[in-house]
Amino acid sequence: MGWREVRKKMRRTVADILEIPGEIALDLPKIILVGNVQVIIENHRGIVEYTTESVRVIVPAGEVSLRGRNLVLRNILPDELCVEGEIESLSFT
Repeated sequence: MGWREVRKKMRRTVADILEIPGEIALDLPKIILVGNVQVIIENHRGIVEYTTESVRVIVPAGEVSLRGRNLVLRNILPDELCVEGEIESLSFT
């Protein structure tokens, strides 16, 4: 087991003991999908692409891509953003 895996396992264990949400302890994004009309992404690092058909967001583990129609960035804060529209797909890279 490499150093990176050991650190990740230690973070998980500490998070469990202290009852800290996993997305905070492990530096993961929290993604809330409301039907196919709204996506809220917490713990993002910025927007790479924004059009009415595509939104790409940097997250600690890579990138989240949204595809759809009439996509609108409703809200953007330093650690949270909200996209609304007709969402057809969501993927991680």
